[in-house]
Amino acid sequence: MPKVKVDGIEVEVPQGATVLQACEAAGKEIPRFCYHERLSIAGNCRMCLVEVKPGPPKPQASCALPAAEGQEIRTDSAMVKAAREGVMEFLLINHPLDCPICDQGGECDLQDQSVAYGKGHSRYTEHKRAVTEKYMGPIVKTVMTRCIQCTRCVRFGEEVAGVEDIGAIYRGENMQITTYLEKAFHSELSGNVVDLCPVGALTHKPVAFEYRPWELKRNLSIDVMDAVGTNIRLDSRGRQVMRVLPRINEDVNEEWAHDKTRYHVDALVRRRLDRPFVRKDGKLVEASWDEAFAAIAAVNAGSSVAAIAGDLLDCETMYAAKALLAGLGSSLIESRQTGMAYDVTNLGAVAFNSTIAAVEDADAILLVGTNLRWEAPLINTRIRKAIKKGAKVYAIGPETDLTYKVQWLGDDLGLLGKLPGEVAETIEAAKKPLLILGPGALKGGHGAALAVAGSFLRAATEDAPTWNGFNVVHTAAARMGALMLGFAQPGGIADIVAASPKLAFFLGADEVDFSAFAGSFKVFIGHHGDKGAHHADVILPAATYAEKHGTYVNLEGRVQRAERAVFAPGDAREDWTILRALSDTLGATLPFDSFDELRAAMASDVPALGEEGLVRYDWAPPSLDSAASGGVTYPIADFYLTNAICRASPTMQRCSAELVHGEDFAEAAE
Repeated sequence: MPKVKVDGIEVEVPQGATVLQACEAAGKEIPRFCYHERLSIAGNCRMCLVEVKPGPPKPQASCALPAAEGQEIRTDSAMVKAAREGVMEFLLINHPLDCPICDQGGECDLQDQSVAYGKGHSRYTEHKRAVTEKYMGPIVKTVMTRCIQCTRCVRFGEEVAGVEDIGAIYRGENMQITTYLEKAFHSELSGNVVDLCPVGALTHKPVAFEYRPWELKRNLSIDVMDAVGTNIRLDSRGRQVMRVLPRINEDVNEEWAHDKTRYHVDALVRRRLDRPFVRKDGKLVEASWDEAFAAIAAVNAGSSVAAIAGDLLDCETMYAAKALLAGLGSSLIESRQTGMAYDVTNLGAVAFNSTIAAVEDADAILLVGTNLRWEAPLINTRIRKAIKKGAKVYAIGPETDLTYKVQWLGDDLGLLGKLPGEVAETIEAAKKPLLILGPGALKGGHGAALAVAGSFLRAATEDAPTWNGFNVVHTAAARMGALMLGFAQPGGIADIVAASPKLAFFLGADEVDFSAFAGSFKVFIGHHGDKGAHHADVILPAATYAEKHGTYVNLEGRVQRAERAVFAPGDAREDWTILRALSDTLGATLPFDSFDELRAAMASDVPALGEEGLVRYDWAPPSLDSAASGGVTYPIADFYLTNAICRASPTMQRCSAELVHGEDFAEAAE
């Protein structure tokens, strides 16, 4: 490991580290625009100049210069200061004075660095260059006159998203960044280019001119749009969430978030259920909470009660519902609302056992019944990194564009038991093979996958710990938490239908086949007027994930906590408080009066939910029929409209229409 001196401070850096990384290891801040830790090195903004000896007597770009033994690096010399001032002056030659109307104002790298490293005045009086706006779709707004050609967006598209839609045209001062043929940026990760852009050239189109960053209050939360458990920050103003930004978590989402995570927020104030309703004479009419509770109590269901949990629920709500039903003498609880039924006697057989971060280290990957690009985009990006390290990817299912090279083996789940010789040999020879089983194969292919699971397990050696490459991808944020709480019947929701409950609670469950519950009195506890509300006999308005504290468990078994950012509108209440109040009316009073008491009771019954962190499930495959055959159907037909919140979002509707269904939208001239 080479040792270098940075401003007289000696530091030791890993072999292959750059001078910029060495400076940061010494605690020195190096300005940069084009350099980003997760992208390839471009070396084209020249803002990171430092003085290095031995070497030529001129400033050098520290991002592209390898650190070598004995180097003496100066970050604060007069030469470096003058060089950075000159670079900043050139960057600002054509940059417009848009700061008062720029959405990036207040959190702009160019603003910050021009103050810290620029001269504070400009000598240039020539006319500034102007660039026509480019169309990048419904997510990204462009003001390309502000662009400084750092090419971060280009590299992100090529290297992370795997969609080479953005590039540069022309040369020199005339260079422009654009999407080819000026079509939409077709990626589920397109919003990340706004975070990467160090100036105001790329901004969030759905919230253009809506807020200033210093107006916003920040709360830490967990994304519920899929089961990955992306760490996010909810920025709110007053009683409205204005934007969602990703937080860095190297074990889960790195620093990325997909577009559904970012841009569903406009639906948090649309199509909301904000007061109770009771169905009278076939029509839903407004009612008070007492009237709604009285209508439920009048059913006199006794122990013939069921509860079905939706995909976006927190663990506390499900625990309160389970406790209420237990008090009424019922155990009819289920979370797999779309009809999936698989053995959950051992959670290790339905978890993402290798962990998300370890996907990068895999050397052979078999995808079965999963379209990861839509089901878990941030796991898909990890597979791209594994491929760069030499991993081979095989897949069983309908062919689709996953943004990387895949050897498709066919669409028959029966292939699991008879993999082609070359594939089987590659998996057997691999040190860290992965089997990733998606929801499209959980019913028919789960047993067969478990039968071949031994091919993806590796015992511990002196060089490596035990490796479990058996992974299941879920699409519901509530799924693993629900299974830990016992929200599953042996035969799935079919068991509840067979029991014909007199009273059925649908906890944000909008994807249920409600025709199967024609004989039940249906109570919908949810936040949006979607399918569940349309079929309900009583509607009790609840809070979204952004309006309550909650515990969520992602697909790998990682327990994470979310904070409340805003309060629910109107008469809507947090789900657990609704269940607590209802328990009094039904004569089965729940034993907690505060959220802290509820969380303590849950942790007492399920200790794994008491602390944040990764829960490791013991591996003991349940006994399932290993014969699987038939084709795979991916459950997600439209990435942007998978739940009630997304379906209420104008932005998600526009994304669906344009990016999935190919509709054209005319853009007004600016």
